[in-house]
Amino acid sequence: MRSPQGRCLHPGAWWVWALALGTAATRTTNPLLLGLLLAVSAYVVAARRTDGPHARSYGAFLELALAVVLIRLFFAVALGSPIPGTHVIATLPELPLPDWAQGIRLGGRVTAEALVFALYDGLKLATLLVCVGAANALANPSRLLKSLPGALYETGVAVVVALTFAPNLVTDVRRLRAARRLRGRPDKGVRGLLQVGLPVLEGALERSVALAAAMDARGYGRSARVPAPVRRTTTALTLGGLLGVCAGTYGLLTAEGGTYGVPVLLAGLAAALGGLWLGGRRSLRTRYRPDRWNTRAWLVAGSGVAVAALLALAASRDPAALHPGVVPLVAPALPVWPAAAVLLGLLPAFVAPDPKEPS
Repeated sequence: MRSPQGRCLHPGAWWVWALALGTAATRTTNPLLLGLLLAVSAYVVAARRTDGPHARSYGAFLELALAVVLIRLFFAVALGSPIPGTHVIATLPELPLPDWAQGIRLGGRVTAEALVFALYDGLKLATLLVCVGAANALANPSRLLKSLPGALYETGVAVVVALTFAPNLVTDVRRLRAARRLRGRPDKGVRGLLQVGLPVLEGALERSVALAAAMDARGYGRSARVPAPVRRTTTALTLGGLLGVCAGTYGLLTAEGGTYGVPVLLAGLAAALGGLWLGGRRSLRTRYRPDRWNTRAWLVAGSGVAVAALLALAASRDPAALHPGVVPLVAPALPVWPAAAVLLGLLPAFVAPDPKEPS
């Protein structure tokens, strides 16, 4: 008989995979590649998500992504766009603005080039949101908290409570809407939303109070006695490491910092990890059957990192393929090897254990 841990992947691997796909989405505005990233994340979620409450939040993130695209298109129509265009779709009444609002307009010409540019831009942000939704649907937040280092446990509790709020909120909304339909009451529209919203918020508050009471009953917040030099060393390493990570990341994103970016980033990561290791000595908590970072976790995380790295390489070598122009307005083409790189993100659907299999 296989243990439950054998049917579950380390939650950190799912987050690395999903965030890497989101990073890949930020490197392109090609709608074909972004659509391929959306299809990859959706297929993996459908193949490897569980039946828990957190797994039902993926649909809500899809709706949020669609809302982001629509809002971006609305702003392009109402506020105009700096993108020049010759294909005029409509001409809206333009409101006169004072001189101090130069550069901003309300109404005016709506061109196809401006709409296509807004669609590409909104689709990039929507893909990033869907990738985060895939991580929420695949990784159990409570198991993620158990896997955090001891130095981040207190901060991790707040993060996990925030991550579980959205899935539980979606579950409560569905449950209350189903109950209202059974009673013959309206569950849609503004009236239905207002009548459902209060019980949902009340349930969220009750869960927060129950969590606080459970943490207090279990002696949460106990810490070991650590000598003062160790505390100072931990603080210096953690803060210095985080500053080094920020400086190294900035160096990688700018052309002037290409020479020092990688060494500073690696040194910052090493210092931050050392500070976390020392900070974990103050925690007295134990772990029951901890999740292991095994070969499957390495494959899942590595597939996402490979997608992000290959798309970053493609963006530097062939930017025109990953960022199709809108002036002149042409149909985007699907680059072959970046598309093949995105398909590497499907690997978790085949190597990750299926949580629905019987033990």
